[in-house]
Amino acid sequence: MRLLETVAGHAYGAPAKQLARETGLALPTTYHLLRTLVHEGYLRRDRGLFFLGDAAERLSSSGAEQKRRSTVADILARWRDAIGAPVYYAVYREGEIEVVCVSDSPGHPAVEEWADFRETGHAHAVGQCLLSQLDEDARRDHLDRYPVRPVTPNTVGDEHGLLRRLERLRRSDLVIERQEYALGAVCAAIPITVGTTAASMAFSLPAHQADRLLPAAQRLQAEMGRLLGSLTLSISI
Repeated sequence: MRLLETVAGHAYGAPAKQLARETGLALPTTYHLLRTLVHEGYLRRDRGLFFLGDAAERLSSSGAEQKRRSTVADILARWRDAIGAPVYYAVYREGEIEVVCVSDSPGHPAVEEWADFRETGHAHAVGQCLLSQLDEDARRDHLDRYPVRPVTPNTVGDEHGLLRRLERLRRSDLVIERQEYALGAVCAAIPITVGTTAASMAFSLPAHQADRLLPAAQRLQAEMGRLLGSLTLSISI
């Protein structure tokens, strides 16, 4: 690992003897390790100089992705504890609704995904929030692939009714949904738009706590500007 870190510190490569000096390794040991690392793809050799290889780059990329996921998970966990509710983070990517992270607890369980979240975007606050951020063509394309259908007795009745509801929403408006996806649960979603990518942070509550929904959503929305920098890092997850 010391050898890999030392090679990484030389953007233009380094020879074996220099790497041995800088790591404090014996030269024969350094040559042996370098040959092994080249063979495994963690390093590459070019004209006597050693550089990071594809395997090391993939390792670095995976580590960065884990760090981004951890950052988002930490943010969601803090808000889960602050408002006493499960918190969700989702993005709209390549024509699909994707729930990236959920933070819940035994005392505040997440809503059970009893109907595919991707196919029922019209029925839950996360999906409605993401769809409201799309342009008209992207929105209609989504609904062509996933038509509006009843999920509970409270679900919006048809595509026309859903489109009218979405058209009334501004890109910055939070979305409130009451038992449209799951009976006994209410949900609020806050939009996050980064460039052309639509994202949303949301939370759910038992229906008998519906009076807490709007104040908690407004509190979270007020904090969104401060959280935006950390959340945008996760768009590429």
